[in-house]
Amino acid sequence: MLYLSRSDIAAVGGAEAELYVQALRAGLIAHAEGKTVQPLKPYLRVTGKEGHIADRIIAMPAHVGDPGLSGIKWIGSKHDNPIRRGRERASAVIVLNDSESNYPVAVLEGSLISAWRTAGVTCLAAQHLARSGFTDVALVGCGVIGRTQITALLQQFGHIETVHLYDQRPEAAHALAEQISSDHPAVKARVAGAAEDAVRAGDLVVPCTVTSQPYIPFSWLKRGALLCNVSIMDVHKEVFLNADKVVVDDWEQSNREKKIINQLVLEGSFSRERLHAELGEILAGTKPGRTDDDEIILLNPMGMAVEDIACAGAVYERAKNRGIGTWLDLY
Repeated sequence: MLYLSRSDIAAVGGAEAELYVQALRAGLIAHAEGKTVQPLKPYLRVTGKEGHIADRIIAMPAHVGDPGLSGIKWIGSKHDNPIRRGRERASAVIVLNDSESNYPVAVLEGSLISAWRTAGVTCLAAQHLARSGFTDVALVGCGVIGRTQITALLQQFGHIETVHLYDQRPEAAHALAEQISSDHPAVKARVAGAAEDAVRAGDLVVPCTVTSQPYIPFSWLKRGALLCNVSIMDVHKEVFLNADKVVVDDWEQSNREKKIINQLVLEGSFSRERLHAELGEILAGTKPGRTDDDEIILLNPMGMAVEDIACAGAVYERAKNRGIGTWLDLY
């Protein structure tokens, strides 16, 4: 089987947005058309309910395509890894299996793919749900996921003029601002003094934090904003209830684990019927995206194994074709 390290994945385009946007579009449409298999992902929390919300390991299995590939992402996270251990918060491996024999055919470093597929979903959402020609992006949380989000958006949307950055660690926001200014001199990178300051300025708002407590109220969002709720727990319940459209990647995955949607469903104030669409339905053309410049739209992307396996499959095929990676003996 083929082993692909992070550097191998980057060598075949796995550190750029376009590979993921293409693979995700196909994977999400297949999901909307019922052409995928995706069990609900289990969470392993060693410290139980007392632990931090970001301290867990998740098993994410899926099958994509016909005959396609099956696979699983095994992704671990500790919220204090950067400060206490000098490591990235999340780590992951992805195993791909041949669908005919169910034998493993590849093992891939998974955190690079995970970060970029998350950013790819935001890019696809922005194509269909953001106001046309949006100019201002607000990012709350300037860690690995946040940096990847901004990098992908700047690769995909040349009309972005200003990025508004906020992080509880100002040095992280300033470091990202310097990177943006270096890589994209025409883009203004502004460090905001507070999350509210950044969010109020954004046509596209992207929170990428590890918070367990909502802090973004509906009143912070300007008319026409798209909020891609990447880190899930950042927005107050009122945002779901007052947004003109709420979109998810998968309803069943979103309505669990006491996340905000699940809380609202249990309270009786939200339901599948109130949901506008799953993102794959919009990509497939069976549900409309943005239809008015003034709409406030909320995307709540839980993150799906279908996305990881679709992207890992695209990386695997490129690597095989280009002779990149290390072949390992199973026996």
